[in-house]
Amino acid sequence: MDRFFELEVPYIAIMLFFLAITAFVTTKDFMPKGAFAKGMIGIFTIFAIMIGLHYYLTTTRMAGVKKIFNNGETIICENKMRRTISQSVLISKKLGWRLDGDYFKNPDFERDFHTARCVDYAPIAAKPQENK
Repeated sequence: MDRFFELEVPYIAIMLFFLAITAFVTTKDFMPKGAFAKGMIGIFTIFAIMIGLHYYLTTTRMAGVKKIFNNGETIICENKMRRTISQSVLISKKLGWRLDGDYFKNPDFERDFHTARCVDYAPIAAKPQENK
């Protein structure tokens, strides 16, 4: 459950904001009776489905990234610290990285990289091409 809140807190905050707006608008005099219940249930259902789907896709990608890393292959992670020079970092065991829970760590880097912000790094040239 900790992982869920770690990954989804921003989206839960957005959902709460939209629920507050929905509650404000649907309680006005010009709204028909039952609008509050329908609006709150509808907005909550839509956001719950979207957040659940996002969590599922993110954790599935995280498991795939961990598997690829443990097989000795290279992955690529988003580098939010340096937006101007290198916006991504290549991570592999060969480069001194290790996996600690959901984080990639390296003594040469001052920050860790979360597996949720990483994807498989497979250059197009390295993938076999289909003959058409």
